[in-house]
Amino acid sequence: MSKLITLLIALGLGLWLAQTLVQILRAARGRAASRANYFAAASNFLVDIQRQIQPTGFARIAGLYDGLRFDLQALPDTLTFRKLPALWVMVTVTEPQTTSGEVHIMARANGQESFSTHARMPVSVHLPPGFPPDCTLRCTDPAALPAPEVLAMIAPLFSDPKVKEAVLSPKGIRLVVLAEEGDRANYLIFRDAELGRTPFASQRLHHLLTTLADLHAAQKAHP
Repeated sequence: MSKLITLLIALGLGLWLAQTLVQILRAARGRAASRANYFAAASNFLVDIQRQIQPTGFARIAGLYDGLRFDLQALPDTLTFRKLPALWVMVTVTEPQTTSGEVHIMARANGQESFSTHARMPVSVHLPPGFPPDCTLRCTDPAALPAPEVLAMIAPLFSDPKVKEAVLSPKGIRLVVLAEEGDRANYLIFRDAELGRTPFASQRLHHLLTTLADLHAAQKAHP
């Protein structure tokens, strides 16, 4: 009888392990699919789209919007010093700019932003009126700052608390926004840092594309 009980326990344990493995594999497939299609809305706005799957599983998208080249990236940030994991989205117009220097304007900078070189910029410059007090500007060359007209267009963007950074460089203009944060309960209890299950909103992506196109035009008009 004891052998039979032992056999039944072993069979039950084996069945539980098999079911758990199936669930893990299904979750992994679902995660891969959702991350690969995170920028599904890009097909509504971009043409000549090129798509590359990053090591994180998220797709990186390049394409043309309004005749301008754009790059879309999603970067999960699950470093342990953060209270909650975060998913950052970087949208860049990758057209050459007239500036000779690199400028980073960031809200609530703490020097640990994995997606930015803001902290490594050598020069800190006081921002003009219009920017929230928690914004800082760091650059490579104060003589290469954007024109006042361009800065005046950037300042109101930071009224949205999810806008994290604006970058202007000879290679393009980038906006970094917080796409989502991990669920607090799941993360604190289970350390579940699942991000990117829901595709990036079409309306939000369109707003970023048009904003960057306008900033690019302003840069050309005010070199």
